[in-house]
Amino acid sequence: MSKQDKIIIKGARVHNLKNINVEIPKNKFIVITGLSGSGKSSLAFDTIFAEGQRQYVESLSSYARQFIGVMDKPDVDQIEGLSPVIAIDQKSTSNNPRSTVGTITEIYDYLRLLFARIGKIRCPNCGQEIKKLTVEQIIEKVLILPPQTRIAVLAPVVIGKKGKLDHIFKKMKKAEFFQLRLDNKIYSVTELEKLLIDEEKEHNLDVLIDYAFVEKVSGERLKKTPLYIAVQKALDLANGMITILRRDNNEEMTFSQHLHCPKCNLNLPEIELRSFSFNSPVGACPKCTGLGVRLEIDPKLVVLNPRLTIEQGAIKVWSRLTSNQPLMHKILAAVAKAHKAPLDKAVEKMKKEELDVLLYGTGEEVFDIDGKKLKFEGIIPFLEKKYRETDSEYVQKEIEDYMREIICPACNGKRLKPESLAVTVLEKNIADLVNIDLQSLFDYFEQVEKDSKAGKGNLALSENEYKIAQQLLKEVKRRLEYLNAVSLDYLTLDRSATTLAGGEAQRIRLAKQISSSLTEIIYVLDEPSIGLHQRDNRRLIEALKRLRDMGNTVIVVEHDQAIMEEADLIIDIGPGAGEYGGKLVDIGTIDKIKKNRESLTGLYLSGKYKIESRKIFRKGNNKFITVKGATANNLKNFDAKIPLGKFVAVSGVSGSGKSTLIIDILSRALAKHFFRAKEQPAAYKELIGLDNLDKVVTVDQSPIGRTPRSNPATYTGVFTYIRDLYTQIPEAKMRGFDAGKFSFNVVGGRCEACAGEGLVRIEMQFMPDVYVECEECHGSRYVKDALEIYYKGKNIAEVLDMPVEEAKRFFSDIPIIYEKLMILYDVGLGYIKLGQPATNLSGGEAQRVKLATELSRRATGKTLYILDEPTTGLHFDDINRLLGVLQKLVDKGNTVLVIEHNLDVIKSADWVIDMGPEGGNKGGYLVAEGTPKEICKVKKSYTGQYLKKLLK
Repeated sequence: MSKQDKIIIKGARVHNLKNINVEIPKNKFIVITGLSGSGKSSLAFDTIFAEGQRQYVESLSSYARQFIGVMDKPDVDQIEGLSPVIAIDQKSTSNNPRSTVGTITEIYDYLRLLFARIGKIRCPNCGQEIKKLTVEQIIEKVLILPPQTRIAVLAPVVIGKKGKLDHIFKKMKKAEFFQLRLDNKIYSVTELEKLLIDEEKEHNLDVLIDYAFVEKVSGERLKKTPLYIAVQKALDLANGMITILRRDNNEEMTFSQHLHCPKCNLNLPEIELRSFSFNSPVGACPKCTGLGVRLEIDPKLVVLNPRLTIEQGAIKVWSRLTSNQPLMHKILAAVAKAHKAPLDKAVEKMKKEELDVLLYGTGEEVFDIDGKKLKFEGIIPFLEKKYRETDSEYVQKEIEDYMREIICPACNGKRLKPESLAVTVLEKNIADLVNIDLQSLFDYFEQVEKDSKAGKGNLALSENEYKIAQQLLKEVKRRLEYLNAVSLDYLTLDRSATTLAGGEAQRIRLAKQISSSLTEIIYVLDEPSIGLHQRDNRRLIEALKRLRDMGNTVIVVEHDQAIMEEADLIIDIGPGAGEYGGKLVDIGTIDKIKKNRESLTGLYLSGKYKIESRKIFRKGNNKFITVKGATANNLKNFDAKIPLGKFVAVSGVSGSGKSTLIIDILSRALAKHFFRAKEQPAAYKELIGLDNLDKVVTVDQSPIGRTPRSNPATYTGVFTYIRDLYTQIPEAKMRGFDAGKFSFNVVGGRCEACAGEGLVRIEMQFMPDVYVECEECHGSRYVKDALEIYYKGKNIAEVLDMPVEEAKRFFSDIPIIYEKLMILYDVGLGYIKLGQPATNLSGGEAQRVKLATELSRRATGKTLYILDEPTTGLHFDDINRLLGVLQKLVDKGNTVLVIEHNLDVIKSADWVIDMGPEGGNKGGYLVAEGTPKEICKVKKSYTGQYLKKLLK
């Protein structure tokens, strides 16, 4: 193999990598695996990708480099054989609420073009198709009438208007039009001038241009006929409008040279690409500005404490915002007195009508306050007005705490103006199409293409329409096909990008790369199997192989056994994590790795080590928490009965409704009940069994902090005890140091030269900004005298630089510190440093820090722990250890509820709730429930099918 056929890495020392050398063959499908924190991402992303990106950017001009972020040169002696590198990680695609799956994939742009080119314009009120016609087209439609049909050509000059019409009569008389039709009856102008017309009533007025007969003539002769001349006159007089009245049966035909609905007298705008963009004022719903949702004051949130009276501040935000407006309080008192709504009664004891009059106002009723006549708009309208009109971000943020997001009632969440939603292709508007799951949408366009080619069928476009749409349909189908190929078939194009999980966002980017057909690229992916059921894994593997077969190198950081079994080569990093990792344990095929007794990965792959299934299932405490009538998203009036005192796993294919049921409904409803949380649960009817719990703990993968100042030590609270310990050291006592002296966040303890950051940024115009170690504190983040206090030979900065595993041993004689560190170690975080910035933690690591924090609190035996895919980013051995921690929680009488695809976790559960059977609209049902063994017996359960193979 020549140098050009492989990537040669020599002396890689990024993070914990131990000067490793490795040769990676190109155009292969390669998996990098190992324990969490072993150095997999350091090799794949921080070495290979970082150097590839750096080399590319350095090839650009100095001018171009100003606008592109340049990555630091990784700590590596040499890398040869790099071609362009593209990283497809799990970072959220967008935090912009205006981004959707459709806009990210650009499919929505093609749909906009489709509707702008062949869409049928309809009246948004009555649904009638509206067409803009030329004079010739109007004549053509009139000539369809039987020959010699006598018609009246009318020019509609007034449509549905009140008021005087005298000036129009005079104007028509002067223009020598002597016959007019008022409200369907023909009069002479003289008769109309004498007629008493009701000015309060809406009237229609047409000018009779001429009578004519339908004659079958064409070409230049047609333009000389009385009919053609009359039609032209009518259009000129009525600004492009004309009515043809048949004299034999009084039937009318109205035509327009503009987009006008004669029935509703509504002028419609011209249709363009922007008409279908919710990011443009031309197409966006004016009420929600294209977001599909609006914020409104929630009366349940406004009343902060219903046990208090209004006078005592039950509505805190009102009391604060009107504290310097005595007039507002006087009018409130007057309203309360007039409507017998006591301000000195606890809100929870007030009648609904008493509270409503205070919240929503008294309409047009006037009150005499200090000689002024005033109306009372109500507390909620007052807050809404204040929110709209204030320039203060602080006030807006304060009021937002009492608001909830609702679907925009004007567009019903569809984001567009009524005129845009009225445009149809094959009887569907653009919102209908973006609300269909991707697989069904692909099938729909497939049928459109098939019927259109055949020229018949329910979904056939006309010959001309198909000619215009053919290329657009091809492009839409191609992109949909690739999205479906990476198991995203359950998504819809209108799904907001902000709601996508990291794995979903990553697979969208993967689909875009496959569709781009690039070759000779090195792709680096971070756990693409996250969030995928085993059934969907097969399609993902095929997509990765397709990328390889196009002539690319695919490097995947992964723990999934099915993906490892399909890889051409496995690179095992380890043997441990953190300081104990960073070495090349082995490189080779899966068979080679399985035979390596030094490889923890190999021991699990070969079956020598394994995660044991439960032999005896807990009976629980015979109590339940039950969600009834769940209808949010794709849930089909779902009832979920969750047994307490057990380890419960919720499984199902991607998009089956697991997160909707457990996170959006159950977790939020329980948080609202126990902690008065403001976030509203999604739609359900009833929650039964609240008395069976006294606490809920939800552990998700959101960051533990958004700045480098937050770290595992501060988040778990262990740093408080460590700082207190340092204040007890005799030297610290003698100097009068308090806990603040050992904090890098407060003045007195932190180094002021770098504000406690440890680094100072130096801006370089044509190169990336350089972060250099602070000369004052040498990167420790502390003032000098804080670092002069030692415990067992270590100062506070050195303690923060310790991995959890080392710190655990260091503080083994301080129980309160040791216990908290032991829990961090037990959840698989022995390798992370106590002071590691929160911004450097992965989603899975952040989740486990949160879990450790909760586990360190005293369990009541009636606590429900909810975890969303806790095995994210975990090696087999890490999962084994995590399961041990979770099982101990359940042994104490608590309930652990996990959303999980990992079969090792599911087989370890006492009870499984399997949802599906498919994702998207075909999901949302209960497929099976019971012990893992019972799930295996349900043939229609995909989870059961794969679980059965594993349990054999």
